Amino acid sequence: MGLQIGYAAMLEQFAPAEALELAAHAEAQGFSGVMASDHYQPWVPQQGQASFVWSVLGALGQTTAGDLGTGVTAPTFRWHPALVAQASATLATMYPGRHWLGLGSGEALNEHVVGRYWPDAPERISRMFEAVDIIKKLFASGLSGKDVRHEGQYYKLESTRLWTMPETAPPILVAASGPVTARRAGRTVDGLITEATAPDKLGMLLQRFGEGAREAGRDPDSMPKVLRLHLSWAATDEEAMTSALTQWPNLGMRFPKADIRSPYELEQLARLVTPAGFEGRMLVSADPDAHRRRIQEFADLGFDRIYLHNAGRNQREFLEVFGRDVLPKVVR
Repeated sequence: MGLQIGYAAMLEQFAPAEALELAAHAEAQGFSGVMASDHYQPWVPQQGQASFVWSVLGALGQTTAGDLGTGVTAPTFRWHPALVAQASATLATMYPGRHWLGLGSGEALNEHVVGRYWPDAPERISRMFEAVDIIKKLFASGLSGKDVRHEGQYYKLESTRLWTMPETAPPILVAASGPVTARRAGRTVDGLITEATAPDKLGMLLQRFGEGAREAGRDPDSMPKVLRLHLSWAATDEEAMTSALTQWPNLGMRFPKADIRSPYELEQLARLVTPAGFEGRMLVSADPDAHRRRIQEFADLGFDRIYLHNAGRNQREFLEVFGRDVLPKVVR
């Protein structure tokens, strides 16, 4: 499985029409595939957007030719798993072989809007894996033409099936940031998603994912391993740091953010973020080769799909510089 470097379309930062234009421009510069974020609110108000990911993905299928992934959607609170299964199956039917379904356990910023109880992380993860079970049942129902039902700890599904279904179910990938979730993902789904962090931690996640896959009798080397890499590049180091601090301060916050409900609360916390907060979490540099070395480090760890997000508004310049000076030099 060769390395694929794609574009991370951050829909909390760019309006839908602009996101479509940027994804098409990314493809023209040599990027392959799009990973689109699912947010109901931006992290901080200055990011300024939060469009409906499934509408944007449907349009991206018309304006690009690569793969289309959710990075990530939570099938647990705003969404019942049945709706996520239907949306994913429809997209995969429209664009055969291009869509993968990225799932996560959710953050209060997006999921609290429906007014439900917000549980601790272990329950959120358990809910996610039960949702995965429902989605897999529904994908199977669409392929077999037979109704399925589910009654579990968190969800109920009355007897039904998916009536619109591609010939092959879209791969399901689960976002993991800890060893237990990574190992369980290896046992139960088709691939792993995670965010860039210290290489030793990422190596541990890949190891645990591989252990889970082998426990289920599968070859982890043949399973997709997706990394979303946030970076800040601009013409000068100063501009790159300004972009990081103003546009993506959430990555400089060295504490869990899954329980925070408001962009305005995060905006207040962002005032405490300093340049040191990004160290080891997001490379802030005007040097394209420094970014190339970082991408190469993650590729060498074993990630086969890396989606890049530049923190600044200078997206076109970033895409052109990286398409010319970075992507061709990464060893595949």
